[in-house]
Amino acid sequence: MKFSVFQVSRKGGREKNEDRMGYCYTRESGLFILADGMGGHPEGEVAAQLALQTVSALYQKEARPLIKDVTSFLASALMAAHHQIIRYASEKGMLDTPRTTFVACVVQGGAATWIHCGDSRLYLVRDNELVTRTRDHSYLEQHSAGIIRMDRLNRNILFTCLGSPTKPVFDVAGPVPLQQGDRLLLCSDGLWGTVSDNDIVHQLSKGPVANSVPDLVEMGLRNGGEHCDNVTVIALQWETPDAFESTQGISTDSISDGVFASTIQAGVMDTFVDDLDDAAIERSIAEINEAIRRSAAKKA
Repeated sequence: MKFSVFQVSRKGGREKNEDRMGYCYTRESGLFILADGMGGHPEGEVAAQLALQTVSALYQKEARPLIKDVTSFLASALMAAHHQIIRYASEKGMLDTPRTTFVACVVQGGAATWIHCGDSRLYLVRDNELVTRTRDHSYLEQHSAGIIRMDRLNRNILFTCLGSPTKPVFDVAGPVPLQQGDRLLLCSDGLWGTVSDNDIVHQLSKGPVANSVPDLVEMGLRNGGEHCDNVTVIALQWETPDAFESTQGISTDSISDGVFASTIQAGVMDTFVDDLDDAAIERSIAEINEAIRRSAAKKA
């Protein structure tokens, strides 16, 4: 695989940044994840962090170096992340659970497959045109699509997320074959809430993602003003094997089959391992929880 990737998270006018993002890859597969911890509930940043790290651990276990069934993997990984958040809240005796939106994409075999829950979005842009984007799990978006009827206010309220006491609702799309220069963008609502789809597509199409994404994020912060939400983006630019032009891109051709690389840091997931069984995943999750507890103790 050959691709360029750029990720950035900027704190807006909020007290803290509860967004999290990262990516992992093997020789033949890549995983890109973004989660936006939800305000109005405790420890949204913990929910987002747990979502990334749990899915990353499962990806490390399954990508050998390909995911055999991407759709099944994404669905089961999302549910595992949801249950881990619920477990965390239960162990702490929390009256309310941490919650997060979630969007993730697996790229392998020259195609992209993605899953989302809530209103963190994925955009696929090709030749300066929007090919598709995810549809938010909000009453407004579902009403606009004719899926549900609404006659009252609060249309922007989400009806699903990870960490909620109810089972998450999610959508999976793909695989969609990728072409040279295609751009995949995962973002929090801090971006699309202040920048129109047309402007996102136009700006994202301006040159390499390492150049276009920072300007896009600045646009979101500027449009959002003093009380802007946090703006988090991870963008991928796909390059076909015979047209690898980016000097800053990643080529996995020289990576051996057993190697796993990740920007998502958590214990065993930072190492290249030959085997990661269920017990190892549980140990990794325990390390995550311990790290969170230590961090909370320092803040207290």
